[in-house]
Amino acid sequence: MKVGIIGAGRIGAIHARTLVSHPDVEALIVADYDVGLAAKLAARHGAGAASSVEELFEAAEAVVIASPTDTHVDYLVRAAKRGIPAFCEKPIAIDLESTDRAIAAINEAGIPVQMGFMRRFDPGYRAAHELVASGALGEVTLVTGHTHDIEPPHESYIPRSGGAFKDMLIHDIDALRFVTGAEPVEVNATGSNRAMEVFGRYDDLATVAAVMHMDDGSLAILSGTRQDPLGYDVRMEVFGTRDSVAVGLSPRTPIRSLEPDAPPRDESVVVGWLERFEPAYRAEMDAFVEVASGRRPSPCTPEDARAALVVAEACGVSAREKRPVRVEECG
Repeated sequence: MKVGIIGAGRIGAIHARTLVSHPDVEALIVADYDVGLAAKLAARHGAGAASSVEELFEAAEAVVIASPTDTHVDYLVRAAKRGIPAFCEKPIAIDLESTDRAIAAINEAGIPVQMGFMRRFDPGYRAAHELVASGALGEVTLVTGHTHDIEPPHESYIPRSGGAFKDMLIHDIDALRFVTGAEPVEVNATGSNRAMEVFGRYDDLATVAAVMHMDDGSLAILSGTRQDPLGYDVRMEVFGTRDSVAVGLSPRTPIRSLEPDAPPRDESVVVGWLERFEPAYRAEMDAFVEVASGRRPSPCTPEDARAALVVAEACGVSAREKRPVRVEECG
């Protein structure tokens, strides 16, 4: 299979490392608006470099879209018109109208598309999903999820990110749906820019929290912040009537316990997102090769991405209007 990667940045480079060594990938082709960057990534892996995205589409039998968010819809529509399978980093778009345009093209063409919510491939999140599905936890009563970036993004990123709920907390929203199999029906969200006032210049929030009522009667509390001095901290706790479990909690978790009997913290704490999720990135790309080969259905569909976006939009409305918001109001 000939696979094309659009986008030679950090995510594209991660996916290239997995694909170039995959036994089912006979050729890898890289394209980027920066032709030099594409050539450099291609040379690093003995891959081919396309002079344009159009050239890549003409040669590829499957495509990995790892370009900026505002290009995703166009590339998904192109993949649909050519009838080739696509992997797309989250989100499809930061608005529902564009998202729905892409989904309509995908469904009309009937191509398989896998979205890049990598937490679905993390061993801890998968184990939590399986425990909930098996009933081993009993009835789930409460889920908490946390995403703490180690440092804020560059200011130039903020106005095009889509905001904290769509850019940062959307991973927690997708993980919540994946692990529990339940859907948020009402959200009450808020946020702050304390110590990171730059986000306020763009009507964004640096630290956010949301309480969600789920359609099975349980509650979820999701939180996120753009700065955590100890490192990249992503966790989930699932509380049931029979058992309670945590994802992302280990001696390497970048948080200090003040209990006198706590085990010593491993000094090799998780510093960045790649250290935390590199195995999940590899696993999701292995899964996409199976999807593109027709050996399995997509494990994370465009409709999953849309559902998470609608919840994120509801959180944004709730935070702005300072009221609980029914998810159905937003999509």
